[in-house]
Amino acid sequence: MRLPRPRLAALTLLLGCVACQPLADLGFDRRPVYISEPIDGSTRGRLLNAVGEPQACKAWLATAGLSFRPVADRTEGSYCQVTGAGNLVDATPRIDASLSPARPMMACDLAAAVAIWRRQSVGPAARELLGSEVRQIDHLGVYACRGVGDPITGRPSAHARAEAIDIAGFRLTNGRRITVDKDWDGQGAEAAFLRRVRDDACRVFGVTLSPDYNAAHANHLHLEAGRGALCS
Repeated sequence: MRLPRPRLAALTLLLGCVACQPLADLGFDRRPVYISEPIDGSTRGRLLNAVGEPQACKAWLATAGLSFRPVADRTEGSYCQVTGAGNLVDATPRIDASLSPARPMMACDLAAAVAIWRRQSVGPAARELLGSEVRQIDHLGVYACRGVGDPITGRPSAHARAEAIDIAGFRLTNGRRITVDKDWDGQGAEAAFLRRVRDDACRVFGVTLSPDYNAAHANHLHLEAGRGALCS
């Protein structure tokens, strides 16, 4: 049977969503969220409540032991606007993997989500599945004044607000390097690690896109803060 295009698109979205949390559920759980807690089904909603206001978000990062240095708001025409962003400075290098390039400018809520995911997913998954610590997380950037799937036209990307980061790979303390591009489709521990951190990201970030989503994400994990509801 051939499905009409609208039904086919809806089915594709549903099957691709491995750990989405309904929008209606977000914000219901008012319990505090801590960087020291393992990720569970309530993490995303609790984090949204905790960092929804700029000052509350900065206070949360400080309590988590991270330095968030504010930067000037940025506007490029009417298309790209960044407000309340800062440079995430690693204050706990012996606990968390560093980001490379270092000190990326990002929205505060993205910084909080990255902090939890890095501490409670990347580190534990590497120890369990790879037998090593992660010393560095390689990313392709955060801010970019562009649209979704197009450099200059169309709907603004979350990157145009510094609310998304693209993760390319992980460098371990034992010298190994795991990359989304080369290891995603494998059958070994590297692929299992990448899929574990993707699945965990779905419970922290609003939008998580991997190579399973489309060819445009073949070499990275797109992790986006906010109230989106897409995980693939």
